[in-house]
Amino acid sequence: MTNRMSAIYNILEWITKFAYVNLLWVVFTLAGGVILGFYPSTTSMFAMVRDWLRGKSDLPVLKTFWYYYKRDFLKSNLLGLFLNVLFLLVAIDIYYIQSNINEQLTWTYIPLFAFMLIFILFLFYIFPSFTHYDLRTIPLIKNAFLIMIISPLYSFLMVLCFVSLFFIMRAIPALFFIFGGTTYAFITSWLCLHAFKNIERKQHSS
Repeated sequence: MTNRMSAIYNILEWITKFAYVNLLWVVFTLAGGVILGFYPSTTSMFAMVRDWLRGKSDLPVLKTFWYYYKRDFLKSNLLGLFLNVLFLLVAIDIYYIQSNINEQLTWTYIPLFAFMLIFILFLFYIFPSFTHYDLRTIPLIKNAFLIMIISPLYSFLMVLCFVSLFFIMRAIPALFFIFGGTTYAFITSWLCLHAFKNIERKQHSS
């Protein structure tokens, strides 16, 4: 009975942590006026999740989140400038496809869809790479892209997880608002840490 109560307590504790960090992500995004707050808040959330996955689950949540937010405010917004340009290009691609939706598909659609797919996969790796590697913005982007290229299995697992998660949160929309951000951060960080370790093992063995 004691073990069962302990397990229930641990589950409730982690549910609370996920919801709390997700709330902090939203609050600190708004505190930065959204434009300047989104990326520092997102990298702080990923840094918190990375700490949990590395066994540092007892760190004070608010204090630790605020520390990462301040520390990486400029660096994360520099990364955000680059990502915003890519988001703009994706938006242009989507607009182009929708404006020609009634026309027959042509070969020009292939690079557009390929670019959007690569961008989505790249997003899976960029924030875990940001929190794991101490690199400047340009080397960080190159590193995350290369890891994405050589880790197709982990990319496939991420897609599989998020497709399953989509149907779950579609059935229960409240889960998205309470746990959406931290769940995304947890899944990508967990799989990316395995990808990073796999690459490090290959580097040491070569």
